[in-house]
Amino acid sequence: MTERHLATLAKADFPDFEPGSVWLVGSGPGGPGLLTLLAWHALGRADVIVHDALVSPDVMALAPDHVPRIHAGKRGGKPSPKQADITIRLIELARQGRRVLRLKGGDPYMFGRGGEEAAALADAGIPFRIVPGISAGLGGLAYAGLPVTHRDTNHAVIFVTGHDETGAVPSAVDWPAVARAAPVIVLFMAVKHLPVIAARLIEAGRIPGEAVTIVSNLARPEQTALETTLGTVGSLIDVPTPAIVVIGPVARYRTTLDWYVDEVRRHVFG
Repeated sequence: MTERHLATLAKADFPDFEPGSVWLVGSGPGGPGLLTLLAWHALGRADVIVHDALVSPDVMALAPDHVPRIHAGKRGGKPSPKQADITIRLIELARQGRRVLRLKGGDPYMFGRGGEEAAALADAGIPFRIVPGISAGLGGLAYAGLPVTHRDTNHAVIFVTGHDETGAVPSAVDWPAVARAAPVIVLFMAVKHLPVIAARLIEAGRIPGEAVTIVSNLARPEQTALETTLGTVGSLIDVPTPAIVVIGPVARYRTTLDWYVDEVRRHVFG
């Protein structure tokens, strides 16, 4: 059965990865088993890979050894390349006639700055393709037993970034509006500013005893989940990152839906 599946892929009508083009590809939240087939195809066809820090080493291992890797990861509190420099590099590589794979964790368009990079490529006349990936804060939370929507608890969910381009709490976010918008709030890149964000949400009317789940290293064997409340989350220290923060009643389902445990985690592919 495995050989038959591989043979089917070998004959698949994948789109051409043209020289001089850039593919912005989401690698998903964790192991390589969560890659899309188009992402897998791109890894095998790229001439150079410009990748984020959040891309799993197991995903990178799927690319041929001879393909150059250029690290373009941005992590809070650590030396990181500037976004403008990354974009310029993508354009330069494409103009050299290379097939450029811009590989991002999660989904390129979910707080991944993929829209900015795609716009710059369009302005420069560089052909590009977007290959969506599973976002850690959406499908990835299934690995922590957290459905972001459930008919019995919420008919809406809001996704918010926890920091802006300067690394500060986003000043453009209307936190009172966020507090009222949906029963469930999913925060990306928010661990550093959780005390401030929690305080603003409580000031806006959220209950201090409301459930908060912080899931670190989603969909990887080292995944952890920390359960706390909005009123006490500010006292936490040394929370592993990267992490997704989920505020709201869907935390109740972890008791029965947390399937990614024990022996299941030994599979590198997820």
